[in-house]
Amino acid sequence: MSIKNKDDNKEYFTTGQLAKMAKVSVRTIRFYDTANILKPSVIDEDTGARFYVREDFLKLEQILLYKYLGFSLDEIKELMLNSDDKNFMLDSLKLQNKLVDDKIEQMQLVKDAINETLNAYEKNKNIDWDKMLKITELTGLENSLNTQYKNSGNISARIDLHKNYSVNKKGWFPWLFEEVFKNVDKKKTVTILEIGCGNGAFWIENIKKIPENVNVILSDISIGMVNDAENGLKKAAGKSEKLKKLVSENFKFEAFDSEDLPVKDESIDIVIANHMLFYFDKPDKVLSESKRVLKKGGFLFASTYGSAHMREITDLVKEFDDRIALAAKDLYLIFGLDNGEKILKKYFTNIEKNLYDDYLYVDKAEPLLEYIMSCHGNQRRYIPDRYKEFKVFVEKKTKKGFKITKESGYFKAFKS
Repeated sequence: MSIKNKDDNKEYFTTGQLAKMAKVSVRTIRFYDTANILKPSVIDEDTGARFYVREDFLKLEQILLYKYLGFSLDEIKELMLNSDDKNFMLDSLKLQNKLVDDKIEQMQLVKDAINETLNAYEKNKNIDWDKMLKITELTGLENSLNTQYKNSGNISARIDLHKNYSVNKKGWFPWLFEEVFKNVDKKKTVTILEIGCGNGAFWIENIKKIPENVNVILSDISIGMVNDAENGLKKAAGKSEKLKKLVSENFKFEAFDSEDLPVKDESIDIVIANHMLFYFDKPDKVLSESKRVLKKGGFLFASTYGSAHMREITDLVKEFDDRIALAAKDLYLIFGLDNGEKILKKYFTNIEKNLYDDYLYVDKAEPLLEYIMSCHGNQRRYIPDRYKEFKVFVEKKTKKGFKITKESGYFKAFKS
């Protein structure tokens, strides 16, 4: 028997042995092999027999856990792309643990709602249709949990690349925070609404700088993002009683649509829309709503980027496969640094544009790979089956350092 790439220091398992260890069928192992999710570590050149090692068993356990948590085959394939990375197992287990916690919390809410309905029926002998509707809404959330899990990971991948590889050590969030809070009157209570808050990174990174006279509403259309923001702020507060009190008393966390804000007219001092307006085909409704809720004399801070932003990454993936598009649309054409002022003028006056001076210098492949796979384009259609080849390609590009242009900034718009 001649085993290709055999390491005499490792223990090898046949397909049948691996299946028995994992308590699955041989057919399941072969299916994951064919689907390019779990390939054997070595292959017998004479017989074509496949052999696995203990690391493959750990990968299989991860695949089975993702399946148990409700992920589709394509989603599992994408999640397993970095399975050879030394940090994969730890990061994967942490994220899976978070999803399990979310599902437990959701199931407890469903159980409580069922008990409320049951108690009401036993007491009145009538069905409480409002409570039944609540159960329906809660059970409908389950399908969105996996999407939220992926979205959270995608946002983290994009933030981490900027945070860890930006040349400007000030950092985007600290810089934007200072720009916003130049306009906060320290002598009176100020209410700030952030729409599309994501995982709350803007506030988490600046938690120690938030003044006590500020009340903040963090909102996002995704309840998963809102939960991440709330949990992230609580974690960032740590053991500080002052910060824990600030998060508890000065912050509200709400899930709603930015095009239909459940907020009173002229009740907000500052609205923040951080890199989110370009996700709407037409941001006019969001801007109209923002103007409505702002007090006279209030400000909108709307950040975005220009046409040159991250262009080297686009060029990189196009060089590998010219079919790849990292975005379905050029988002800067919807609301960018070049056209943002014209769009804002329909609703606001005294518009200022301020740019953030920075670029990225990336000398490792992994964070760039994670960023690319987190984008909203078609890369998941073309990269997974050639992932190892693509990884080698990116490693060569980053070996001597890879410079990436950043062209970002914000508009400050005044409501007269």
